[in-house]
Order: sequence, then C-alpha cells, then structure tokens
Amino acid sequence: MEGLNISKGMAGQLVTLYAIGSLVAAIPFAMFTAGMRRRPLLLAIIAGFLVFNTITAISSNYALTLLARFFAGVAAGAAWGMIAGYARRMVPDALKGRALAVAMVGTPIALTFGVPAGTLLGDLFGWRAVFGLMSLLTLVLMVWVLWKVPDYPGQPADERMTMGQVFVLPGIRPILMVVLTWMLAHNILYTYIAVGP
Repeated sequence: MEGLNISKGMAGQLVTLYAIGSLVAAIPFAMFTAGMRRRPLLLAIIAGFLVFNTITAISSNYALTLLARFFAGVAAGAAWGMIAGYARRMVPDALKGRALAVAMVGTPIALTFGVPAGTLLGDLFGWRAVFGLMSLLTLVLMVWVLWKVPDYPGQPADERMTMGQVFVLPGIRPILMVVLTWMLAHNILYTYIAVGP
C-alpha cells in the first residue's frame, strides 16, 4: 500500500481494526453516555472521525494508522449507538419509524455508492486524498449539525436500563442476531468491492 510499504493483506487489517473498534464501542458507549446532552455528544463523535481520518491521511507509520482506524471504528460504533434514538426524538410519535429508517439509510447508501466511489477516487488520486476529502466533508457535517440539528438532554438516570434488562426485552435477541449477521456480512463484503475494468 502506497506510503506505508505494506502488503494488501496488511492493508486489509485496517478494515479489520475499524470493524473491531465499532463492535467493542457501540453498546458500552451508548450505555455510558446515555445521560449526556445529545448534540455535544454527536459533535464529539464526528470530531473523532475528523481526527482519526486526518491521522490516516497523513500517517506514514503502519502502527499509528492501525490505531487511527481502530479509533475511527470506535467513533462509528458510538454513532450507531446514538443516532437512531436521536433521530426518533426529533419527530412526533407517528413519524418515529420513518425517522429511524431515514437515520439508518446512510449505511446501505455508503456501501452501495460510497465504497465504489472511494475506490475509484483512490485509484485516481491516491488513498490519502480520499481520507483527506472525508476529513473536509466531516468539517462541513459539523457545521451543518451546529446549524440544523436540535439538542436534547440525556436520559435521566432513573429511566436508563442496564444491558441485562435490554437483553431480556421481548424480541430483542433475534433483532441483535440479525444486526450482528448483517454487520459481519457487510464488513466482509466491502473489503472486496472494487472498480471494474
């Protein structure tokens, strides 16, 4: 891989570390930040993407790049842990399902269009330029969040559920298994997406 002097197999570990970061962060992060105000938390998560994508763009050290990809994954897991609930708070009860669908549609759009576009841009301009572009877009996103996204208080301590309580909710285990299978599948799949000849 250009600039890091590593093999394709070693480059693949950058995706692996990102996925591990997402996996280990999602549930604990949601639990430990439940009481925090929503918009500052969202901005901190987005700032994490900005910092770790920028480090990835400029790093010439493989270990540092692996670390940056892991923490970018942590930011992604943190985002997954809060965005659905955040979106549902912005709308009346009748629109909560639609808000959830809109909030979560970003992942399939990113996989369908973003990954191939990133691969194409990487082939044309280099992978570092793609991470630099993502950092610039992240700055734009932060400005948009400050401008348009409302803030909400965190969840009061007496309304929070423990992980054990959540896990025994009726129907939650099948949903978690579907999400786990889907996330594993898409993390495996997008490793192989490339622009055709």
